[in-house]
Amino acid sequence: MTGTGSVERTADGRADLREALEGLLEAEAPHSWMRRPAAPEGMNVRDASVLMLFGHGTQPRTAAGRDELERLDDLGVSDVDIVLLQRASTLRNHAGQPAFPGGARDAGDGSAAFTALREAEEETGLDPAGVDVVGTLEPLYVPPSRFDVTPVVGWWREPTSVAAVDQAESALVARVAIADLVAPGNRGTFSPADRPFSTPVFDLGIMRPWGFTAGLLDWSLETLGWAREWDRERTIHVDF
Repeated sequence: MTGTGSVERTADGRADLREALEGLLEAEAPHSWMRRPAAPEGMNVRDASVLMLFGHGTQPRTAAGRDELERLDDLGVSDVDIVLLQRASTLRNHAGQPAFPGGARDAGDGSAAFTALREAEEETGLDPAGVDVVGTLEPLYVPPSRFDVTPVVGWWREPTSVAAVDQAESALVARVAIADLVAPGNRGTFSPADRPFSTPVFDLGIMRPWGFTAGLLDWSLETLGWAREWDRERTIHVDF
């Protein structure tokens, strides 16, 4: 856990978010919920990237999230948010699932970060010029789609409005308050009937991230020192 206790504060009392996010790059790689085998030898695996974009400015949507504001204010992160989207129900892969912005690497993409920013702009309409890429995590293999996915950590230095650009790709794009994510009352686990694992779930009112996205969120919140203990025996159903 890196935490925000030793992170510098800005003039308005906030934690230096970019500095805090740099701690993710130095932390132990995601494990527990994120245990994944490497792709089988000889399998055709494609590269992809997702953008974990943290910024300031969104207040919680849920009562449980609002209960976290005083504690998070002491840490200087009460208005921190992250961009998530809900994929369209008509997609071939991960239909209807909440996710980070991102997608497959194109032949002309120069880096994992370029892919993540290009896809995020196409999906959400954000201006990449306002995003500082803090760094990348090690790729994680996602068996259902046969992608090696590189998480790209970003600080939203100059936020712009976001929305679902193409309804055929994304049903919803939202800035989600960290307060809603860390609230124990919004957290639980889900065990898909057709898959041999359980996953954390975040009930955010507007969506329920689970699986790969929820695993990365859980790891990030714990690593940054923003999470609280939550009931890992509590189940939350997810339709997918």
